[in-house]
Formats: sequence, C-alpha cells, structure tokens
Amino acid sequence: MLKNKLLWIATIGLFIVSVGCRYDMQDQPRYKAYKKSDFFTDGRASRDLPEGTVARNNLREDKVFYTGKKENADPNVQVQTTTSPSGNTLVTSFPNDIEKSPVPLTKELLERGQEKYNVYCTVCHGPVGNGDGMIVRRGYPQPPTYNDDRLRNAPDGHFFDVITNGWGRMNSYAHQVSPADRWAIVAYIRALQLSQNPNGQKTMNSNTSANANTATPPQNANANTSSNTNSQGGGR
Repeated sequence: MLKNKLLWIATIGLFIVSVGCRYDMQDQPRYKAYKKSDFFTDGRASRDLPEGTVARNNLREDKVFYTGKKENADPNVQVQTTTSPSGNTLVTSFPNDIEKSPVPLTKELLERGQEKYNVYCTVCHGPVGNGDGMIVRRGYPQPPTYNDDRLRNAPDGHFFDVITNGWGRMNSYAHQVSPADRWAIVAYIRALQLSQNPNGQKTMNSNTSANANTATPPQNANANTSSNTNSQGGGR
C-alpha cells in the first residue's frame, strides 16, 4: 500500500514539473526558408549573404575544373549551331571548351562516372549513349547519339558545360551533380564512345589546342555553377 502511495506521489510530482516547463525556444516565431516576410522591404524572409562573404573552401578559383572553359576564354564568342532533321539544335563549334579533362583518368573515376551516368543520363541517352533511353521509348524527344563523328570529336569541356548549364531540352544538372562527378561522367561517355567505335580514328579539331592539365580536383568539388539553359530545340 505504501509503495502504491509513493508511486502516485511521484507521478503527480512529475506531472506538476512537466507542466511548468517552457518551450519558448522551440515555439519562437521564425520564418521558414523562402517564405514571404512583411518585415523586410523586398518581401523575402531569406536574406542574401553580406557583401564580400565567401563560403569556406568555395572560392572556385580553378576555372578549368569548375567550368570546363579555357583560362583565356572569350565570353563574347558564340558557338555555331545547326539543326538536325529531327529538329535538334546541334553545337558544331567549341571555341572556349577545354580539349582534355583536368582530372586524371583512373579506374575509380570511370566506375564513379558509370554510377552517375546510370542515375542521371541513361534514362534519355541510353545505356551506350545512342539516345534511346527508356523515356525516349515512351515518347520523349530523342537526344543526339554520342557515337557520331561530331560528338566523338567534341572536346571534353563541351560535355561538362552541357551537364553544368543544360542545352536545348536538357536542363542544368549543376544542382544534382557535383563538378567532380560531372568530370567522371565525361570520362565514362568517352569510354562509351570507344566501346561503340573501337577501331575508329578520332580526328581532333586542328584549331583547338589541347589542355593536358592533370591537376587533382579541389577538395570541395560540390560547388555549382549557374544554369543557362538554351531555349531552342533539344540537342548538344
């Protein structure tokens, strides 16, 4: 009997203590990301970073690695395009793209590229890059094959740029795929091209200088570049 009374007293005491607890910190007024604000004049709850602040290890000083473009690239130079019989807008010149990937080719890189290609690319481009992925078979516009002369002769920087910024019907994958993984996908695309044309001779563009930089990727390779999707027809 005494034991039961002590148990009831302890239960009542615990209840009284819990009622007295305050949850002000968890219930305090706060904005959720991207919500509207009546306090700030621009109406946005999310605030911009103070001018001059840069995230640690996120300077992206290695232009070649983060953009696939030459160090002396001219932003005013426009790429040349043509339209395929299927309506795709195809790039036919690559004035600012680096010829060779800045990441050393290794077995691990190819395996990583295969993994990411299967996740993000094969649904459209197909298992060997012929543009016959599963959603294409279900009616989505067919992208160009990787295995024609135009894309076999295209520089590595072109593929990186398209993954980063998108082109035609393909959106940017900069937010889904880190720069290091983009270069891994580029390496795997090259492996696919070789697998479909093992005896073919790849003739490099005579007016494009090779960039044989083999620097290792920066430690923080997850930074994304801005998206700039071409609104014309699909293709690359």
